[in-house]
Amino acid sequence: MSVDLKTVKRVAHLARIAVSEDDAQRMTGELNAILGFVEQLNEVDVAGVEPMTSVMPMEMKKRVDAVTDGNKAADIVANAPATDENFFLVPKVVE
Repeated sequence: MSVDLKTVKRVAHLARIAVSEDDAQRMTGELNAILGFVEQLNEVDVAGVEPMTSVMPMEMKKRVDAVTDGNKAADIVANAPATDENFFLVPKVVE
């Protein structure tokens, strides 16, 4: 796949980027070089290769997924002007 001047200008227009004629010519070559590199990557045989999260094999750190109240209810409502059994009390605003 290759990119021509018309495609570069269209992409610049869609991205709302002002591109001069000289810049468009330069970008055409740069984008074609990038696409050529991507085509080289597509030629690599990756059959049987497991997806990796890192180049170094490592186990992800995980925590226990347990539901708790955090044991901080009293700390959370400590500065509230009015509370009742660890709940905030607020004045009624709707009649």
